[in-house]
Amino acid sequence: MPVNVLIVDDSKLARIVAGKALAALQPDWSKVEAGSGAQALDLVDQASFDLALIDFNMTEMDGLELAGALRARFPDMPIAIITANIQDEIVARARAVGAAFVAKPVTTEGLEGFLSGAALRLRAARS
Repeated sequence: MPVNVLIVDDSKLARIVAGKALAALQPDWSKVEAGSGAQALDLVDQASFDLALIDFNMTEMDGLELAGALRARFPDMPIAIITANIQDEIVARARAVGAAFVAKPVTTEGLEGFLSGAALRLRAARS
């Protein structure tokens, strides 16, 4: 079964970097990019996504607000908050909404643990 990943970041460059790391680790997974939380919510109304990679620091709606909205709609969706802001409070808030934390800049090494865990959860849910 195909896996669809939603990458949300207001920086096009950051979306490209995250997409390349994702493709290096999971070349068969497809990705859709959103430049804002509002655009991401529009996309989830139109298509189905298996997991989300969300930047924390965005205008309009920050990544934790978006993660909370996604969590309310999709309780089992693996979600990672991606940020260079590694304050304990941000990490704790990410965990409070059931999201993993991935430090920026996104690398294959930094993303590998989250994607491995997400792949296991998705396989278990589909079997």
